Formats: sequence, C-alpha cells, structure tokens
Amino acid sequence: MRGEAVPKHLVISGRVQGVGFRISMCDEADRLGVTGWVRNRRDGTVEAVVDGEPAAVAAILAWAKAGPPGARVTGVTVGEADGTFTRFEARLTA
Repeated sequence: MRGEAVPKHLVISGRVQGVGFRISMCDEADRLGVTGWVRNRRDGTVEAVVDGEPAAVAAILAWAKAGPPGARVTGVTVGEADGTFTRFEARLTA
C-alpha cells in the first residue's frame, strides 16, 4: 500500500535511447518495488510513470537523473500522473 505519494510522470532527456535505459529502469523499479511504465518517445526522450511508497519513488527519481552506465541524462521533468499499476513494464515507443 502506498503512502501519500502521487504517481509521477517523468520525461528524461539527454543520451537516453540506445543505452539500455528502459530495461535498466525496469530492473531498478522491480528492486525498489515501484510500479508504472517506461517507454522511448520519438523525440529522443524517455517517458515514464512511477508509483509506490514515497521513499521508493524518490529513489527511482534519483536513479533517473543518472540512468544506467552509458546514459548521459541532461534533464528530468517531473509532473503528477494518474493511474493505478500492479507492476512496472516497458511499453512500445510513442
């Protein structure tokens, strides 16, 4: 059961495609117990929605600011999102 957290919508920019960002984020979300989804966007960014306990959401937000080895994150825009999720998944490019 999640605390006071509201699902967060992320748009991650920089060198974030072709570096394993989505699969690494899925692994990190599973490790932290975060639910939601991640996908590449045609504009070269990565988009995600994350939900869970406030500390877990804060941890995945911190992870997203660095990403996996090979990524070079130049920005993370964070907003609120809607939805209830039972797991974390990679989605198709949008």
